[in-house]
Amino acid sequence: MNMKKKKIIIMTAIFYSFMSYADIGNIEKVSGFKPIQSKVGSWGDQGDGTYINPILNADYPDSDIEQVGDTYYMITSKQHMSPGMPILQSKDMVNWETIGHGFEKLSWAPEYNWDRMNGYSFGVWAGDLAYHEGTWYIYQIDYKHGLMVTTAPDIRGPWSEPIMMLPPDEVVDDPAVFWDYDSHKAYMIINTGLKQKQPENETPGNENRIYEMSWDGKEILGESELVYTGRGAEAAKIYKIDDIWYIFLAEWDIGDTSTLPGVKNPKNDRKQIVLRSKDSIYGPYEVKTVLEKGSVFNDRSASQGSLLQAPDQSWWYMHQLIQNDDIPFQGRPQCLEPVNWVDGWPIIGVDTNNNGIGEPVKQYRKPINGFPIVAPSSDDDFSSSKLGYQWEWNHNPRDTHWSLTENPGMLRLKASKVLPNKDGYGPNINQWTNNDGSDTDFWRVSNVISQRIMGITTGTAIAKFDISGMEPNQLAGFARFGGNYNLLGVEVDDNGNKNLFYMDSMGNKTQGVVINSNDLFIKTTNVSNQAKYYFSFDGEKYESFGPTFTISFGKWTGDRLGFFTWNEKKDEEAGYIDVDWFTYDYDGPKG
Repeated sequence: MNMKKKKIIIMTAIFYSFMSYADIGNIEKVSGFKPIQSKVGSWGDQGDGTYINPILNADYPDSDIEQVGDTYYMITSKQHMSPGMPILQSKDMVNWETIGHGFEKLSWAPEYNWDRMNGYSFGVWAGDLAYHEGTWYIYQIDYKHGLMVTTAPDIRGPWSEPIMMLPPDEVVDDPAVFWDYDSHKAYMIINTGLKQKQPENETPGNENRIYEMSWDGKEILGESELVYTGRGAEAAKIYKIDDIWYIFLAEWDIGDTSTLPGVKNPKNDRKQIVLRSKDSIYGPYEVKTVLEKGSVFNDRSASQGSLLQAPDQSWWYMHQLIQNDDIPFQGRPQCLEPVNWVDGWPIIGVDTNNNGIGEPVKQYRKPINGFPIVAPSSDDDFSSSKLGYQWEWNHNPRDTHWSLTENPGMLRLKASKVLPNKDGYGPNINQWTNNDGSDTDFWRVSNVISQRIMGITTGTAIAKFDISGMEPNQLAGFARFGGNYNLLGVEVDDNGNKNLFYMDSMGNKTQGVVINSNDLFIKTTNVSNQAKYYFSFDGEKYESFGPTFTISFGKWTGDRLGFFTWNEKKDEEAGYIDVDWFTYDYDGPKG
């Protein structure tokens, strides 16, 4: 089959993609090159030609993937985190590493700045990545500000300032583009929800509408045309395969007996449907369910992703596990499924019960062999003058209050005062947030920096701090946060005395031992969603402090590991900490 997705995809691959691990070993003997030693775990690449889902078992939601040459490039959403829209790359669809971000800052609205921090759960939502005539494009809709596009000549940037294309009163989320080189026309499909819905459309659910775009992809031409309405229908992707139009959509399963589980489920089960038309991008379309929840991921639904093709012409589908049922604390991970074409329909996963609908697989053969195990970076010794791609700020950072150069080899975080606890600052209570401690100081502290946790089994993270620069009324240390937060760190009183402290999600502090050392090591571990903190002054002997606490998903974010500091005294900004290094071990692949 010949697929066109936004561009004519080149199916060439460098010869390494066809090599065996033995071949790579022979190259090592001849050249002296030794690849980085990697480990495997309970998910991802197993090192034996197979993988276990999720292949990217962390908070990388709402993915879109574009292939250029022999490389696959992925973007995923990250709401209010800055920089926004992580960009990853892979040679084999299984092993991914981060190479940049599409938005260096969330520059289009003041609520994402450090002096407002009022954009929780908004900002960067599901986007679409495209490559067209030498230019890279990222499209996304900020629910409060509308449709935008940023462009770059190179996937690694620099990316342009966003160009606003449609206002928020017309669109909801999930734009996807398609350049039809046959007709020399460009299109975009968008979930417009109920915003353009007319009384004559009595079908329940979201409208999905197609707009025509300018050929340069930067302007919408004319009005939209409705192509599909469905319950919770969103996350559309357009493909043209053998001159047949396909639109992939995620849809809710509530009260729908056409697919498992077949009963009304208030927890919002999802399914993947496909629209097919032999006539036009505007239809008319036939509709079929091609992926249902299945059983390998218990109560988590599978949907929303990208159709891919390997050099051997096999088809694959990358999708997320959504946050329904018992909300998972690691966020929304990515899974890879085989795709089989049956009577012109792409069946995703494996049809285990012979009902014509695919279900997710747990373990399967890799699409492409010969590449080493890699993973997004986690460990850091802060020896670079540029912040690693694994790190993201809670809202745009206050750049005057952090540095990698003032004390080379360390990350310096300077204390800021807490933002006011009033309207326009910090999180709002709405359908995307919870009210557990949302009015406490932590959520209104600038320059909290963090990275994703990996997996759901076990993990151990350790950081070394130099606390010699701390000043009276300053708090600083290690943060775990997502749906809630738990902190372990140092508190300095009015007289300059330092004490260990633990703080829970409601802002309650428990004071610990007096600290006389300039060095402090903090370790945090988790077994499933139960986590603890430990401290040490020599990096060898650790003592636990604080309770066992539950980590959780919230504000559309999985649990994260990072660092914080602020000064509790009104209008006081004295003090800093230096983070010397950070390590993170978890039950999964690590390059």
